[in-house]
Amino acid sequence: MRKVLQLVRSIVKKCIVLIYRILNKILPLQKKTIVFGSNLGRNYSGNPKAIYENMVEQGLDQIYHIVWFFENENTKIPGKAKIAKYGRFKYLYYMAVAKIWVFDCRQPKFLVKRKGVTYIQTWHGTPLKKLALDMKEVTMAEGKDTDEYKKDFYDNAQTWDYLLSQNSYSTAIFRRAFAFYKTMVEVGYPRNDILFTGNNEETIKELKMELGLPLDKKVILYAPTWRDDEFYCQGSYKFNPSLAFHMFMERLREEYVCIVKYHYLIQDSIDWADYKGFIYDYDKSYDIANLYLVSDMLITDYSSVMFDYSLLNRPMFFYAYDLEKYKDILRGFYFDFVSDVPGPISLKTEDLIDDILHYDANDYRAKYTRFHEKYNHLDDGHASEKVVDIIKSHISRNGE
Repeated sequence: MRKVLQLVRSIVKKCIVLIYRILNKILPLQKKTIVFGSNLGRNYSGNPKAIYENMVEQGLDQIYHIVWFFENENTKIPGKAKIAKYGRFKYLYYMAVAKIWVFDCRQPKFLVKRKGVTYIQTWHGTPLKKLALDMKEVTMAEGKDTDEYKKDFYDNAQTWDYLLSQNSYSTAIFRRAFAFYKTMVEVGYPRNDILFTGNNEETIKELKMELGLPLDKKVILYAPTWRDDEFYCQGSYKFNPSLAFHMFMERLREEYVCIVKYHYLIQDSIDWADYKGFIYDYDKSYDIANLYLVSDMLITDYSSVMFDYSLLNRPMFFYAYDLEKYKDILRGFYFDFVSDVPGPISLKTEDLIDDILHYDANDYRAKYTRFHEKYNHLDDGHASEKVVDIIKSHISRNGE
């Protein structure tokens, strides 16, 4: 039965590729059609969301034909954009005819970018861990050896016309790790614009009420990254943090509640019933930017969320229980993690709790300042409109 299913999947995949290539050859390019996607259709978030919503604010969704790709066709979004199910016929059709692509991660290998198409790759984070061509060994669930993975990544990056960068530090790494030498757009990240416009008491209170969070307790956001070697299959990773949640709850529940935010690649469904009233868990599709705003502090590990959250000048804690393994075996870092992160690093749950209870911002003020200067020097709350200007000018140059 397993072999039969594999055969069926193989046939379906070949048919999808064939259909796409036929559409690519016979259909004319639609110069006002723009396609958007985030995390391969898994959610409505990140840089593509921020760019699109700025277009809606400007009324451009009334002028251009905008299409979003989602795994869930019932996803609700503002504006006039159409929704197409990721991977189905409409997806293939719009990928074949769209003039502009806006995505935040690599797209399937079979997609061939036509002449005249502009691909804006927004990416999804400032790099701490080694990326792409800089990786010594690949342990991810992609079923490829290191050389094959790097070749596929290289080929994919060559299809990008624009690549967004949050800072000059990222630009240098992206040039090398992606072998990308086309137009780098250094404007900060559009997804962070809301951290400027929404960082006020009224907005935060409204978000807390929308999320059902208590207004009389401090909110901890726990947002770890995924582990390359802890997976079920390609694109499906495990949630397996070495955090004693019972101890965490017992020591902190009087003053705090905790939001647990999974990476979009995590496929586990965790039952948090034993932590009711302390741990809050939201749909993976929920935009993490809103969770930044409602939280009083962040706990992460090696995730790029640290670079965005630092714009709020709130405490950050680094629960790095597998630091040596991650640094020396799984990925490796671009900078000295221990010296540079602007908050306490803990390897055990009890140490993390103590760090939270005895945190003194003065101890990390100098580190925080250096962190801002290096990673947040471009974010100004206007990144979205700068990218939209690129889209408008590009379409205008083509006679529209």
